[in-house]
Amino acid sequence: MSHNKIREDKTCLNCRHVVEQKYCPNCGQENSDSRKTFHHLFVHFFEDLTHYENAFWKTIKNLLFKPSTLTKEYLSGKRLSYLAPVRLYIFISFITFLLIAMFPSKISGDIDKSEKEINKEISKATKDLDIKKENKKYFTFLNMKKIDSLQKYGREDEKLNASSYWFAEKASHVTEKYSKKEIYEKFVDSFFHNLPKILFIIMPFFAFFLWLFHNKKKWYYFDHGIFTLHYFSFLLLIFLIMFIIDRVVGLFGENSPLSFISGITTFVGSIWMCYYFYPAHHRFYGESRIVSFVKSVLLFVINSFFILFLLTFYVLYTFINLH
Repeated sequence: MSHNKIREDKTCLNCRHVVEQKYCPNCGQENSDSRKTFHHLFVHFFEDLTHYENAFWKTIKNLLFKPSTLTKEYLSGKRLSYLAPVRLYIFISFITFLLIAMFPSKISGDIDKSEKEINKEISKATKDLDIKKENKKYFTFLNMKKIDSLQKYGREDEKLNASSYWFAEKASHVTEKYSKKEIYEKFVDSFFHNLPKILFIIMPFFAFFLWLFHNKKKWYYFDHGIFTLHYFSFLLLIFLIMFIIDRVVGLFGENSPLSFISGITTFVGSIWMCYYFYPAHHRFYGESRIVSFVKSVLLFVINSFFILFLLTFYVLYTFINLH
């Protein structure tokens, strides 16, 4: 509760509207002195922090364990007790980007080995590695030589079109430079870093599919949009929790007794992510369980194909930009 001294001047400093009481009826700003002591600044900071913290944890609790509650509360007008949908999604996305950047993409299982042992193994493997690299380059060269010969002297029905030839040439360069394991790791790293972006791209389409499946007079696209923001915030938050636990447990090594925690968390989190949409849909739209189940399955299948299409495009884009 703010204890700032109210100004004697009844003109709002923000919009110049007449303020009869404590807050401006036009813009909502408190009609208090703009110049404050350090004590007022400290108290104001503490009040804002406490309010944000209470709203934050209340929002997270409802988001994780009470499907559709946040959406119903927001649309009913109860908005000050929770984080706004857009702010919530941006906040979780920011934390996800930050932690993905902070945590290493791969935790080595050999962290207990001494530097001397590692150097010894590297020296031992150098000769075989060089031979494999040469064989790989030679094999790739033969493949491209065969393709070029086919393009030049082969029959028309055997020749590759321009796009297929370009893809084959790109694949040969990538496989020459990277091993299968390295390519896989690059895809995984890129996926983790771009997941929030992918979800952000999918959201308006997800809301559109919800709009198609429900009464246009009762539900506006805005309502579906708020539902989608909360649902995707939930998905991102679950992913973030699983990611943090996986990386923290990974710090103790692949054979650590704690590794089962990551497996259990991933399993439970994945099940909850798949099931969550059904109770959220049923509670928010108020339809019967059978209707909600059918619509949930159909929406899940439709959006899965759509997401698969985007991911396929994303994988090709990542492959093209490997260098």
